[in-house]
Amino acid sequence: MTRRQVLMLLLMAVAVALGAARDFLTVNLNYQIAFVEHQQAVSYAHSLFRGWTTGWDLADLLRLKWLIAGAMVGAMLGLCIAMAHLVFGDHRYRRALIIGFAVVAVLALVLERLSVAHPPFYGVSVKLLHVLQYPVPLFLIWAASLLPGRQSA
Repeated sequence: MTRRQVLMLLLMAVAVALGAARDFLTVNLNYQIAFVEHQQAVSYAHSLFRGWTTGWDLADLLRLKWLIAGAMVGAMLGLCIAMAHLVFGDHRYRRALIIGFAVVAVLALVLERLSVAHPPFYGVSVKLLHVLQYPVPLFLIWAASLLPGRQSA
């Protein structure tokens, strides 16, 4: 196995681990938000997570949700840039990746705003943000490394 292949596998492993961490955080955060917002008797969030957020109000929890989303988008963008460098041997796709991530993020935010008048847009908005927070684009870049005739480093 070449050094490049090992680094690509390492990036994939980091991305999958980040996706798992994101799942743990957001699932438990959503449980905690429901608990606070609806004044439920019981929070279904993991006890560890409840310990981290004890005493937080709804605004604090929603800020945390956006902070996690932004951090995950940034982390996945960084991993995609690193993977593209490994696959193609240079940073020729860095700008395209940054613009692509920004366009999808802005589209998701616009659809979220439009969902007030057209509720189905909300689901599309959420799915677009999820694509940016999980290793989906990273897997696509990795798949490009398997294409015949690809220029490599």
